[in-house]
Amino acid sequence: MPINQSVCIPIVPKDVMPLEEMIEKIAEIGFPAIEIWGRGDDFDTFYNLTIKNNLRMVSMIGHQSLPDGLNNPANHDRIEAELKESIDIAADKGISGLICFSGNHLPGVDDNEGIANTVTGFRRSAPYAEAKGINLNLELLNSKVDHSGYQCDHTIWGLEVVKQVNSPRVKLLYDIYHMQIMEGDIIRTMVDNLDAIGHIHTAGNPGRNDLDDDQELNYQGICRALAAAGYEGHVGHEFRPKGDLIAALTQAYTQCLVN
Repeated sequence: MPINQSVCIPIVPKDVMPLEEMIEKIAEIGFPAIEIWGRGDDFDTFYNLTIKNNLRMVSMIGHQSLPDGLNNPANHDRIEAELKESIDIAADKGISGLICFSGNHLPGVDDNEGIANTVTGFRRSAPYAEAKGINLNLELLNSKVDHSGYQCDHTIWGLEVVKQVNSPRVKLLYDIYHMQIMEGDIIRTMVDNLDAIGHIHTAGNPGRNDLDDDQELNYQGICRALAAAGYEGHVGHEFRPKGDLIAALTQAYTQCLVN
């Protein structure tokens, strides 16, 4: 089966072409979907252009903020309210998943306590997500290069959260670029834990750029393995093109196109 691919719009350069033209070209390449990060004042613009071009919006951030997240009990009231609002928007607009964050390490809080706090936070919102059919995807990020101090920086940490929450709607956002930096062993890790993965992100490493031959990941092999394992979610391209935007997205789409 083919891999469902999407483009994360906010990470691409803003001054290359008008947003409307960019989304039109994304559709022309063959992508079935796009992603955004926030849901601010420009949400309606993104959504309307998505629908106009017969695309889906499949992912957005569910709560604020990345460094101050679910591992801090002081945030749980706020995050529960933000997630409920985001879940309602997602259910109304056909968005399948919301990005969630552990937050950075807290002083005096070890990994076990951080996991327990994150689990408690998720359990407050998971029943509502289940009722609405929306995934809450805990993002795995690297703490070595891009997000110093982030706690959910290894797959095993995120998997323990998913296991303890024990909800069909709480999963991982497995970011291949970030996990290549932290641990490698990408294909085996994803295939062995496919039931716990709700969404996937790509980028070349090092550099977080194109999925080309100047970086170390074999995205054809990765996507072939995901397809063979029966992955049905989206693989979202979240990289910064080094040169021509449309050429880079076309190359990424072709790299990950598995039939």
